[in-house]
Amino acid sequence: MTQDYDVVVVGGGPCGATAAEDLARAGHRVALIDKAGRIKPCGGAVPPRMIRDFAIPDDQLVARIDTARMVSPTGRHVDIPIENGFVGMVDREHFDEFLRARAATAGAHRHTGTFLRVERPQGTPVVHYRDKATGAERALPCRLVIGADGARSGVARAEVPGGKDIPYVIAYHEIVAAPPRSADYDPHRCDVVYDGRISPDFYGWVFPHGGQCSVGMGTGRDGFDLKAATADLRRNAGLEGAETIRREGAPIPLKPLDRWDNGRDVVLAGDAAGVVAPSSGEGIFYAMAGGRVAAEACDKVLATGRVAHLAKARKRFLKQHGAVFRILGAMQDAYYRSDDRRERFVTLCHDVDVQRLTFEAYMNKELVHARPLAHIKIGLKNLAHLSGLVSATGRA
Repeated sequence: MTQDYDVVVVGGGPCGATAAEDLARAGHRVALIDKAGRIKPCGGAVPPRMIRDFAIPDDQLVARIDTARMVSPTGRHVDIPIENGFVGMVDREHFDEFLRARAATAGAHRHTGTFLRVERPQGTPVVHYRDKATGAERALPCRLVIGADGARSGVARAEVPGGKDIPYVIAYHEIVAAPPRSADYDPHRCDVVYDGRISPDFYGWVFPHGGQCSVGMGTGRDGFDLKAATADLRRNAGLEGAETIRREGAPIPLKPLDRWDNGRDVVLAGDAAGVVAPSSGEGIFYAMAGGRVAAEACDKVLATGRVAHLAKARKRFLKQHGAVFRILGAMQDAYYRSDDRRERFVTLCHDVDVQRLTFEAYMNKELVHARPLAHIKIGLKNLAHLSGLVSATGRA
C-alpha cells in the first residue's frame, strides 16, 4: 500500500479547508474529506483581520455591520458603534464551499464522505471513509492526518488522548427572510441578547445576512428548549412572521483541549481541538487560524521527519490567542451566571472605554495595551459591579 498523500484533512469547514489550501500551496499532496450538505449554525461574523489574513473577497460578505446592540434582561440596550471599520458577515452555506473550492484550486484533492477510522497496517496512517455517492468504503494512505471534523470529532475521539471529553454547548439558529428596516431590525446592526429566558448561560443573537437573517442562541443547560427560546427571540425582534428558510443546530466547544496531537501522526484543529472563543462563541477566525498552525506543523514534520512539531501547533496557537481566551473566559464566568450579572454587563457596555477597547481587540484579534489608564478604569468598574457597590443599572 503506497503513501498516496502527504496529509489527509478530515473536515471541510473553514478550518480544514484552510489547512488543505495552505499545505497544497506549499507543494504537498493533500486530500480533503468532507461530508457535504451540512451547514453549521453560525452567526457568521468575521473580523477585518480575518478578511485580511485569509484573503476573503468582498463577494463573500453578505452584510457589513457598523453597530452592535447589547440587550439586557430588562430590555435596556446600548448601541456600540464600530469605529474605523466594520464587521463582515458570511453565510456558511456558501462561504464553506468557497473555501473548499479554493483549496481544490490550490491542488487539494476533494473527497466527499464520512470519516470512519484510521488504520496503520504498515505503520503509517490509512484514513478510511464512506463515499457519499456510492456508499463504498474507501481508503486514503498518507503520512499525516489533520482532524478538523468539529466538536464531536471522530478523529479526536479515536486518536488523541482526552479527545472524548471535550465540553460543549449546543447552538441553534434559524435562517429567516430579512424584513425591511424598522425600529426593531437594522440590516447593519448585530443584536446580542443577554437574557436568561433566551439562554440561561450564554446569549441570543440576531445577525443580518443581507437578504436573510440568523436568529439563534446557545446553551449548555440540559433540557432547555432551544426552539421555544428562539421563537421568543424572533417575536421580540419583530421576526415572528418572517419566512423560515432553514433550521440548524450543532455543538460548540467550550475550551481548548489539553492536547491536540497523538505524538505520532495526527493533529487536531478548530472545533475538534476545542477552539472557540469563550463569552462570544466566535469560531470562524479561530478555526482558520487553527487550520493554519496545524498545516504549518505538518509542513515542518514533512520537511524534518520530527513528529514533535505536531505538538507545536497548540503551543503556537495559544501563544497568539491564549491571553484573549483567558480574559473572555473570566468575563463569561463573571457575567453569564445570572440575569443580575447580565444586567450589570450591559451597563458596563455603556462605558466608552469598554466599547473602544472591546472592538479594537475584536477587530485585530489581540489585546490592546496602548491605553493603560482605560484598563485601570475598566478594572475598577468591574470590581464595583461584581462586588455590588453599584446597582445593575450603574448607580452607586
